[in-house]
Amino acid sequence: MNPFHPFAWAHDSFWSFFPREFTGLTTQFVDNAETPVAGSATQSKPENEAHSADELSRGDTSIAQESAHRWLSKSFEHGNETYRYKVYIPGSHDTQPLPMIVMLHGAQQDSDDFASGTGMNIVAEEMGFIVVYPEQSESSNPLRCWNWFLPANQTRESGEAAAIAALTREVAATYDVDRARVYVAGMSAGGALAVNLAVTHPELYAAAAIHSGLAFGVADEQLAALCAMNDGRGKVRLPRTSSDGLKARAVPLIVFHGDADDTVHPRNGEQIVSMSQLLHGISDETVTCSSTYTGHEEGGHAYTRQVFHDRDGVLIGEQWVVHGLGHAWSGGYPDGTHTDIRGPRASREIARFFGQFAGERNL
Repeated sequence: MNPFHPFAWAHDSFWSFFPREFTGLTTQFVDNAETPVAGSATQSKPENEAHSADELSRGDTSIAQESAHRWLSKSFEHGNETYRYKVYIPGSHDTQPLPMIVMLHGAQQDSDDFASGTGMNIVAEEMGFIVVYPEQSESSNPLRCWNWFLPANQTRESGEAAAIAALTREVAATYDVDRARVYVAGMSAGGALAVNLAVTHPELYAAAAIHSGLAFGVADEQLAALCAMNDGRGKVRLPRTSSDGLKARAVPLIVFHGDADDTVHPRNGEQIVSMSQLLHGISDETVTCSSTYTGHEEGGHAYTRQVFHDRDGVLIGEQWVVHGLGHAWSGGYPDGTHTDIRGPRASREIARFFGQFAGERNL
């Protein structure tokens, strides 16, 4: 999808709402062997970055041998589904457990595309964390769109949310991840599924990032999902309180949305913020917006950033409204789709935000 085409939302949004059971498509996956890749900069890069987004996402072997990062292709079975995914292990990885971010792509993307476009592997190399990129299959959705709107994918026990949570646990155990510093982020449909994971698995993810996504429960079928995307007026329906009466932990959220997004209406970003406040047990009247920042990076978009705290002064989230940004990853790279190279750089801000939170260690 070309996010800047005036009719792209109508075509791709419509077809992305037909999941596996309506298409009958099938796809077979082969697990690639783990192949360590080496790399480091041999020439100067813009903004003093060691590698381009595309080089790190591919594990480019043309780069010299200073860095020992690895870009691994794997597969994971859950129920009757097989999910391909990729793992980025930074060259700085040693015997110490590292944080991990699970990155969920948007429609018509895959692991390589999303890694290249967001540049998250560059940030991972610099800051020292592992990145996991699960892939939606064409057999589940012909446009590789996560089926975030189906009720089965909005629960702990079933569907795509349960599958990604299980994959998160397996990868964390395999690569000796710091269990208290596991995070999830997503773009568009991936952002909506990241919301589902934050709501249904709050013990698993210490914080979450939602870029151009939608709030929990605003749709339960295809037409409702399309309406919510178009006008941002879907009704948030949070899960019922557990039978033991205990209030689940609320996951801190950082929300990015462009105010020129004509695929997922910017009002959806506002809904996610309000939903987060409800999960924290506070209302619009009692939440504290401790600070509001406005900025305009050189060559980038202007933006408004709000930081939210609860009644006790505890940080619960951030909201970034990027002025003039369409349906694209803010500050991304042209190597990938759904990106806008103009800042602010969402990947760096997300990593910074995540660094402020640690959750439970029992995955």
